Amino acid sequence: MQQYKKLAGQTALYGLGTIVPRFLNYVVLTPFYTNIFSVEQYGIVTNLYAYVVFLLILLTYGLETGYFRFTKSEDEPRKVYSTIMSSLFTSTLLFVVIILIFNPSIARVLDYPDRPYLVVLFSMVVAIDAFSAVPFAKLRFEEKAKKFGYLKIFNVVVNLFFNFLFYIAFPHFYGQAGFEFLSAVYDPSLGVAYVFLSNLLASFFTLLLLLPELKISVGLVDTGLLKRILKYSMPLLVVGMAGTINEVADKELIKQLVPDDEQPMRQLGIYGANYKLGMLMTIFIQMFRYAAEPFYFSKMKDYDARDVYARVMRYFFLFGLLIFLVVMLYLDIFKWFIAEKHHVGLHIVPIILIANLFLGVNYNLSIWYKLSNLTRYGAVISLMGAGVTLLMNFLLVPVYGYEGAAWATLICYFSMMVVSYFMGRAHYRIPYSVGSIFLYAVIALGIYFATQWIHYPGTFLKYLINSLFLLAFIGVIFVKENIRPGDVREFLRR
Repeated sequence: MQQYKKLAGQTALYGLGTIVPRFLNYVVLTPFYTNIFSVEQYGIVTNLYAYVVFLLILLTYGLETGYFRFTKSEDEPRKVYSTIMSSLFTSTLLFVVIILIFNPSIARVLDYPDRPYLVVLFSMVVAIDAFSAVPFAKLRFEEKAKKFGYLKIFNVVVNLFFNFLFYIAFPHFYGQAGFEFLSAVYDPSLGVAYVFLSNLLASFFTLLLLLPELKISVGLVDTGLLKRILKYSMPLLVVGMAGTINEVADKELIKQLVPDDEQPMRQLGIYGANYKLGMLMTIFIQMFRYAAEPFYFSKMKDYDARDVYARVMRYFFLFGLLIFLVVMLYLDIFKWFIAEKHHVGLHIVPIILIANLFLGVNYNLSIWYKLSNLTRYGAVISLMGAGVTLLMNFLLVPVYGYEGAAWATLICYFSMMVVSYFMGRAHYRIPYSVGSIFLYAVIALGIYFATQWIHYPGTFLKYLINSLFLLAFIGVIFVKENIRPGDVREFLRR
């Protein structure tokens, strides 16, 4: 059990760098933005951050996973790191040059011809974050989870500081006697641009703190090694790009496919805000991913590796179901993290939560092609998922609006999960406990639907009954998994 406790401990530590920043964003920035911006303005923020995710995948082109894979298999880890970082520096610099040259044209393509500065700002955020990706991966490989967490928290704190500076402090003092200098650094007409400027400043200062991890030995750069790394990693670029289509296409297609008389930007704002209520699931997947990827590669040569992977999957799924129940049984509380004007979209929250749980399962399943050097199959699965995403959005969004986009996301991740599972059985069989996982899912969904059918006479009684349901589900887990209270106490002490 020590290896599972170590993985759980690492996941918790990475949670420091994932939960705290996302939580601050969740409870501070999301309600802040949804209250100070119109629904249409928040739609712009949602739209542009969708492009940020896409570009980050493009500019890192699978090198994070490539770093883990080759650092574990090569004799000189410093050579692997220096080779990867030299490639990353070159590609990032090229991206910046392209953006600066073609910025007006890109702004027109993105439907922001009168605001090209938005393109520059969010592109610079992408450039810095992409270049920082492998140094952060290095911290994960070296199990420096605390430093990783502190840097991530620092990034969000700086982002919050500048947001409040640009949206509260500067507007308050702007135009007052003695504050004439503000006109040189602040323009109230820029509006949502300060969202991206705040993010850019936070990313820049975080990069400065990462400088000790950026040491590259030019003499160790090996072009032959780079070719092998790219051969392994480039299919992961396709995986990432297709995965990003799955993640962000709905935001763009809502804007394009919803008829003008049904207010597409308003629907996009509602969709983006309610998507945030699924953030607990996203946070859990991200913190798990930070810990699991180096863990999986470290176990790849152990005789019981496949049994370990199977058990990790079961624990992951159980925790995901707990998150689903916590959010849905107490949705009346979570909904206040977004402005009331967005509450009309609350009915998509369970769809988004389940879809993201399937996404996490897909991440666990992906280990079969990463470990067996069959990353090309990962590209095939992801391209299939992207095709399903586009098809379902084109079919559903014009008819059902943002609700259709939510269902398209669920259908995509479910289809990818099924295909990846059966392909993995043929190429790298892992003895997953499908029966137990399915049973837990049925119980969790049964509890959710039961609470929807119950007519509660009061709020207190509602929370009491829902809490009893949640405790009953936890009790089932403890009994079936043979978890003793002492195991929990030991984990908390560790």
